[in-house]
Amino acid sequence: MSRVMTRFKSLFAAAALTAIVAAPATAQNDGARSVDDLLRLIEQGVAKDAAEQRRRIQEFEADRAQQTQRLSAARAELRDLESRSVAAEQQYQTNETKIAEETARLNERLGALRELFGVLQQTAGDFRGVVQSSIVSAQYPGREDFLGELIRKAGSGSRLPSIEELEKLWFEMQRQAVESGKSVKFSAEVVDPNGDKRQAEVIRVGEFNAVAGGDFLYFDSERGNLVELARQPAGRYTGVAADYASAAEGQVEDFWIDPSRGSILALLIQSPNLMERVHQGGIVGYVIIALGVIGVLLFLERLISLSSIDGKVRRQMKSTEPRDDNPLGRVMATYQKYRGTDQETLELRLTESIAQETPSLTRFLPLLKIISVVAPLLGLLGTVTGMINTFQAITLFGTGDPKLMAGGISQALVTTVLGLCVAIPTVLLHTIAQGRSKRIAQVIEERAVGIMAEHAETEGHVRTA
Repeated sequence: MSRVMTRFKSLFAAAALTAIVAAPATAQNDGARSVDDLLRLIEQGVAKDAAEQRRRIQEFEADRAQQTQRLSAARAELRDLESRSVAAEQQYQTNETKIAEETARLNERLGALRELFGVLQQTAGDFRGVVQSSIVSAQYPGREDFLGELIRKAGSGSRLPSIEELEKLWFEMQRQAVESGKSVKFSAEVVDPNGDKRQAEVIRVGEFNAVAGGDFLYFDSERGNLVELARQPAGRYTGVAADYASAAEGQVEDFWIDPSRGSILALLIQSPNLMERVHQGGIVGYVIIALGVIGVLLFLERLISLSSIDGKVRRQMKSTEPRDDNPLGRVMATYQKYRGTDQETLELRLTESIAQETPSLTRFLPLLKIISVVAPLLGLLGTVTGMINTFQAITLFGTGDPKLMAGGISQALVTTVLGLCVAIPTVLLHTIAQGRSKRIAQVIEERAVGIMAEHAETEGHVRTA
């Protein structure tokens, strides 16, 4: 510190000397007073710093004493904990020895009962699995908790199952066997597909199926609830279930049961219905169906029109007076018009009249035939495109999943089925309509030939006379 002060004094002395030399003579007294004041301020600052430093040293000394005291207390606490740890370890060894002795005594007293408890634990565990997946648990809930507690007791070395618990296990097993062969009706909580809960009257058929209001249910083993199927099977199954639900007591009714306890029913509702199959055909399938609808409409039009014409022709055959509302009447009118001409001209006129009536009889029949031919070709087109998509999926994802290939091939074959379903009836409808048309045309031609024969005979008699 003295060195610093000496250096500061030298610096200030040099500065003061420079100021004295550079200043004019009139400012010598003021410069001297300023330097003295500066020196005085420096001395006061040095004294203040020395006092602050002494205070800090005193605080450090006091804090060091506290730290030493704390260290001594921590070491004393460590020694106490070490002694307690040794005592606890000795007590642990003593307890282990006592536990081993008591376990040996317990095993000696149990004897053959330990094997019995092992068998009891295994039996209760197997029965618990049956109870958790059984529909009977929807009618008798809470059995899983009892079985779980019994299993814990049977596997524990400190608690033993009581006689009452063993009898209850036997009772639950007997009740499960008896209820599996009954068809009973009870009230239970049913969960709708949208998650809403409602109280419903449930009919349980053994442990195979459960229905409520004609709808099939399945048992959710995780939550212990009866849940309505998100999608019901075909109407022939739900109809039988509704009849069974509405049957009187003692009445015998048919009912579909699922011996797999829901597995077959789950597969049944996963299979696509008719509309889903149709949608699988895609655009080609829709075109085939549209052609089938057009074919049916054309056949109905032909059927109604030809039936009307056939009736009018039959009435015309019973009358000699020609009518203008049927082809035969118009042919007869042509004969009446040209009966005075020669035989060849009359024959040509009648042939022309028959040719004019033929298009009205065969209208739309070629289109029906075209539909019957085009429908299976469109089905083949849809199958080919579907197989191409299937092979592309196999190229991308491989053949590890057989369901992928089976599903794609199934969808590809839907268009072929639709094409055949449209083509076969269309061929039959075309045959029926064509048969009626040919029959009417044959009647007209026969009648025209008869008219020509009568005309020839009349002309021959006139010439002979």
